[in-house]
Amino acid sequence: MKNPALIFLGAFLINNIVLMRFLGLCPFFGVSTAVETATGMGMAVIFVMTLASWITWIVFNVILLPLNLVFLRTAVFILTIASLVQLVEMFLKKYYRTLYNAMGIYLPLITTNCAILGITFLNIDNKFNFLNATVFAIGTGIGFMVVMITFAAIRERLDLAPINPSLKGYPISFIAAGLMALAFLGFSGLFGLM
Repeated sequence: MKNPALIFLGAFLINNIVLMRFLGLCPFFGVSTAVETATGMGMAVIFVMTLASWITWIVFNVILLPLNLVFLRTAVFILTIASLVQLVEMFLKKYYRTLYNAMGIYLPLITTNCAILGITFLNIDNKFNFLNATVFAIGTGIGFMVVMITFAAIRERLDLAPINPSLKGYPISFIAAGLMALAFLGFSGLFGLM
């Protein structure tokens, strides 16, 4: 059995889903214009990523694997994630209207977030048990949220900085993202010290 603490640390810092695996870049660049919106998106991703990991792990190990239907994994996982997001959206709309209104467009956007689908595949490919899949999903979600908030704070400061007009907007954002990825690359030697 793999150590859950190391799985969490690896998902959170060392193999960050956005900066090291380059998944979830659409919300990373599209929603990270303000800290408040990045926080909302990050929290929604943690919630949906964890639920999607639970459901897809169960579906894969209880249905697809025993029935030798592993080749259907991609289609089943996509349908599962889309259905889960729709159920969560309907539940929030009915019972938590203020939270639903606060999340706005972020909740439906999670359906197309490739980081969610990527985590469900990584859970299966790494042969994680249910506990480790849960820890991996939570660690990845928290890592996603931390990177989103950090990048949003950087972008807010960049909007106020005296930058050459040809670099304003996305060009300087891509440069900042590259520098963040280099900073996170420094964590890759962390396991060697443990």
